[in-house]
Amino acid sequence: MKVAPAPVPVAAKPGKSVERVGDEPRGSRSGPARDELKLCGLAAVRARFARDPASIQRLFFDYGTGKQIGVMCKVLAQAKKVYRCVEAPELEKIAGSIHHGGIVAVCSPTALRLATKEECAKWARRGEAVLVLDRIGNAHNLGAIARTAAFFGVPRIVIPDDATAAKPTDAAHRVAEGGFEHLEVWQTKSLVELARDLATAGYEVVGAATRGGRADAARAQQGKERKPVALILGNEEHGLAPEVTAACTRLVTIPGSGKVESLNVSVAAAVLMWELLGRR
Repeated sequence: MKVAPAPVPVAAKPGKSVERVGDEPRGSRSGPARDELKLCGLAAVRARFARDPASIQRLFFDYGTGKQIGVMCKVLAQAKKVYRCVEAPELEKIAGSIHHGGIVAVCSPTALRLATKEECAKWARRGEAVLVLDRIGNAHNLGAIARTAAFFGVPRIVIPDDATAAKPTDAAHRVAEGGFEHLEVWQTKSLVELARDLATAGYEVVGAATRGGRADAARAQQGKERKPVALILGNEEHGLAPEVTAACTRLVTIPGSGKVESLNVSVAAAVLMWELLGRR
């Protein structure tokens, strides 16, 4: 059954690359407005719709995907928001990528909150794990880590307020396959202060080291009181900053054959999340 376009005003002149809702320009299709996030792929769009349908401002999809999203279209129509079935080349332009998965939702981004000492104490009282990323620079790695964290039920990620650190951009969301919708993403002005605040709150602050850390991460606390874990992962090229390493209460290293120096950070994140968090 063909999905009919919504009866809302959508103007687009041939040769123009500006989406309009009424008379208001909303940014070029080759690049989103600064206050917009483009989610690609049915899993990511469904996850956002389930968590926060009101944040979806416009929705574009191909004919095949349109058969699977009748409820979304009905909700958008009721809210007088744009949704439209488009051809593949047009969908690629809107997404800014060939990896659109047949659907693109243009959404309001979620603001990142600041992780304070008080918040650390709240998380510790609830015994909740925390994943901290020390300047992970690749958006695809951030997305893969977010997907794994959601899989293991890690409730939040903290990233530094640093220009070199990847943020939850369109690309990160695309790789995460909806994982960000199940996570809180926080920021910190200082990773060192955050690590100290977590330790003071009662966390075992575990840093992932390329070498020199314990290999028996999950067994290190056997026979001891089990503390909540804050796992810190370092930058793809340089690892943990020395001052962040010094602020950890324990270091762990994934043992390998020695034939290559290290794992990709998203792969290391998956191994350590299972070892430290998934087995609990």
